[in-house]
Amino acid sequence: MDAQLIAFTGVAAGMVALPGADFTVVVRNALASRTAGLATALGVVGGLLVHTTLAVAGLAAVLVTVPVLFRTVQLLGGAYVLHLGISSLYAMRRRAGQDRGDTPDDGPVRPAPRNVGRALRQGFLTNALNPKAPVLFLSLLPQFVPHGQPPLPRTLLLAAVVVVLALIWFPAVALLVDRLGRWLRRPRTARAIEGGSGVALTGLGLALVTGPLLR
Repeated sequence: MDAQLIAFTGVAAGMVALPGADFTVVVRNALASRTAGLATALGVVGGLLVHTTLAVAGLAAVLVTVPVLFRTVQLLGGAYVLHLGISSLYAMRRRAGQDRGDTPDDGPVRPAPRNVGRALRQGFLTNALNPKAPVLFLSLLPQFVPHGQPPLPRTLLLAAVVVVLALIWFPAVALLVDRLGRWLRRPRTARAIEGGSGVALTGLGLALVTGPLLR
């Protein structure tokens, strides 16, 4: 039994499940519909596939060692997450105006359906533009390559483990949100989740845009 592979799977599972911008976007879009949530989840997995592929190919090393390139990705990622956060806060405010006097507070409310292609794109860009991912994978993957073993097959296997875990976790989150949909889509709850998502995404975006270079 490969003890290192088992250990890596545990570490990777914690890394994938750690709440972040991608988790927040999946939850937010799953409130719109199961299809939008699943599309967002698949988009996140696609972004993760980009990072793991770059790490295996060694291209992520270039991104990390070139400050201008790294900062560009950091700013793009921060700006996109900030855009999603502000959009969520605006949607919360608009829904509050629509709900006031129009919808009983104990009745379920389904947010306006999001386009599947747009949801897929949001999930992909949120993850693909995460500047911390290249550093994480470059520092993590080599630690689980046994001494004397060819690095390419091993890193391919480790990358596949990460992608499979994400392919399980994020769709499961989307399905759970949809399963709890009647309660989660009540006006007060929906506004709280939309507002919480907006605050979290806005905070993450601002931290990336205004913060120092992540190295």
